[in-house]
Amino acid sequence: MAVNHLKGRSALRIVFAFAWGKWRRRPALAAGVSAAMSAATITEVFVPLFAGRMIDALGSGPDGADAAWVTFGTIAALGVIMVVLRHLAWWGVVPLTQSNMRETAADAFYRVQRLSSDWHANSFSGSTVRKITRGMWALDTLNDVLLLALLPSLVVLIGTVALLGVHWPVLGVVMAIGACLYAGLTVILATHVLAPAARLSNEWDTRLGGMLADAIGTNAVVKAFGGEAREDARLSALLEKWSRRTTRTWMFFTWSGSGQFALLWLMRAGVTGTALWLWSIGRASAGDVVYVLTSYLVLHGYLRDIGQHVHQLQRSVNEMEELVRLHDEPLGVADRPGAGPIRIMRGEITFDAVTFRYGGHETPLYDGLNVRIPAGQRVALVGRSGSGKTTFVKLLQRLYDVSSGEIRIDGQNIAASQQMSLRRQIAIVPQEPVLFHRTLAENIAYARPDASHAEIERAAQLANAHDFISALPKGYRTLVGERGVKLSGGERQRVALARAFLVDAPILVLDEATSSLDSESEALIQDAIQRLLIDRTAIVIAHRLSTVRALDRILVFDKGRIVEDGAHVALLEREDGQYRRLFDRQAGMSSGNELLS
Repeated sequence: MAVNHLKGRSALRIVFAFAWGKWRRRPALAAGVSAAMSAATITEVFVPLFAGRMIDALGSGPDGADAAWVTFGTIAALGVIMVVLRHLAWWGVVPLTQSNMRETAADAFYRVQRLSSDWHANSFSGSTVRKITRGMWALDTLNDVLLLALLPSLVVLIGTVALLGVHWPVLGVVMAIGACLYAGLTVILATHVLAPAARLSNEWDTRLGGMLADAIGTNAVVKAFGGEAREDARLSALLEKWSRRTTRTWMFFTWSGSGQFALLWLMRAGVTGTALWLWSIGRASAGDVVYVLTSYLVLHGYLRDIGQHVHQLQRSVNEMEELVRLHDEPLGVADRPGAGPIRIMRGEITFDAVTFRYGGHETPLYDGLNVRIPAGQRVALVGRSGSGKTTFVKLLQRLYDVSSGEIRIDGQNIAASQQMSLRRQIAIVPQEPVLFHRTLAENIAYARPDASHAEIERAAQLANAHDFISALPKGYRTLVGERGVKLSGGERQRVALARAFLVDAPILVLDEATSSLDSESEALIQDAIQRLLIDRTAIVIAHRLSTVRALDRILVFDKGRIVEDGAHVALLEREDGQYRRLFDRQAGMSSGNELLS
């Protein structure tokens, strides 16, 4: 429990600091909302005082008529002032909260987009979306609770206790003690009991969102293997755990609310009894008793709501906690201060004494790797799974930073350049192209959103994609579905190739994947690839020897080292060479598993 308490305190501090940072962006608006709400609440503190005076005036008979009307007019004026000020406060909190929510969602998306590839590989996209949207709406609750609920409650509490204390110190003490006990109980319950329970509920809620997104996003696989019942059972098991955690949290809130309500009634009895005692000894008039009881009723309403508001506050803190911690997640790769854009003209690539290890691995994958790829050379990367081929490409894109050494393009250290400028000048055709649920034109033009329709069509023609796109009812305006599910594998590959043709980058990275395609699609893609390889530095992660034969050079990787380097014919002449063994094995197998890995 002590650990949870510390975690709760830490969460409160982190979330409040986050909210304060948002308010500081619009200090005048935040201060105006606070001032208007506080002033509106102060009018409520004085209404019971004038109500008591009106009762005394009425009790004095006809002589008190004028005084009664004056106090009535004062109460009416206070009511008008309160309505106007509360309206101003609520009017101001709308743009304040909207701006905060909009910036929070945008900042979180900005951050997530720039987190490391490892982070994305280890995170459910559905869970991440849930954290952002839930945290964004929790900020709305946080603003309402702090500025429009707890702040006026605090003003009423201080104002009422002060006014009563001036007239009857004993009543001020009784009310202050009761209010402090109630507030203390509320805070203790919120931080020690409700916060840990709510945190666990939110964790299971996040898991639930991730599981749903994972299953729905891969529905094609579920259908292919008749896995609907298995996924139903998996969801049911998760829902059972989620339900137990959530029910436990709700019951905690129920018991907490009942305890707070009982304490409020004890406080009401204490204040009422003290007021009657003061009347019985002649220290308070009937109007004074009305004043005390009315003041307490006003305070009672705010105190009762304080319990709900503190619970809402704690819930919003729990819901924002994951979002705030997302903002604190370190970027996998960050641009250096003062980094400028890289300018790639020729496309010469140099790995100079590069050492690299993945996080958590003691042994580096690359240890002093040296290789130079001249501009315009077409190079194949070959090797078993885990040998370092894909890592070579990821380091070239600067998805990771090297531990030591340098990677240079045209003599420029990529670590000293802006990541976005680097990646815009490297065209990538992945093994499994992922498309946006947007039109075909938008997907092709993603690397160059300013491209004209004629340029998009030209790129599609070069990629042998124009014919199948034109045959669609909406042509280039066709939506491709989530991750491109409406297209076949060969069609997605050709759209990815069209994207690479359009960007026309000096460096091309091609993760060749035609083994699973039909012969017609494979022929169309191979034809497009041959055109794409012309007049640019090309790095091909080779899976099939039909592409390797046509390339200028082959780098054979094994456990992070380049063990062979040469052209296809020269490497085949090495009878005991690794490339020769891989080639012979593929030639003797229908699938070529070694090179397909």
